[in-house]
Amino acid sequence: MKIKKKKFDKNSGIVFWVTGLAGSGKTRTAKILVKKLSKDIGPTLIFSGDDLRKIFELKGYDYNERSKIVKTYSDFINFVLKQKINVVFAVIGMMDHARTYNKKIFKNYFEIYIKTNYSILKKNNKKKLYAGKKANVVGKDIKPEFPKNPDLVFNNNFKKDLKKQVDLLYTKIKKKLPNAFSAKII
Repeated sequence: MKIKKKKFDKNSGIVFWVTGLAGSGKTRTAKILVKKLSKDIGPTLIFSGDDLRKIFELKGYDYNERSKIVKTYSDFINFVLKQKINVVFAVIGMMDHARTYNKKIFKNYFEIYIKTNYSILKKNNKKKLYAGKKANVVGKDIKPEFPKNPDLVFNNNFKKDLKKQVDLLYTKIKKKLPNAFSAKII
């Protein structure tokens, strides 16, 4: 299988948009990735949707509120990228319009979709979202708009060592963005 390489603009940081349902392993994956990326391509920050909700005191969880919030995330991240700082962002962000907006405003957008079986998430229920009366949960009562063409799909079944899986994911990222790794941002 031939890997389609992406062009990289040296005048901007890269956003690694890590998306998936709640509890799929987005933040844990991002934490492993950020260490590798910082070493190999330069200054790289990590944020999660939960982090930015707290920082900016964003409260809404229904579809319309989530739509506004994800645009706020993108605008903030774009500000950081323009300073030649990379960002690994772990967010549910399961909205087609958000991905379209991201592809429009980010010079260097790399989307990683963490695909996980819903029944496993419901069984694990780490964040206590999928069982009970909690409302406005993406995947439960808000229909997710799964990525149609992410740059990489990472299947997380929680049976394999996450660090080893992320090492494989990282190898694929390097193959898809070779000029980003040869032109370290400083």
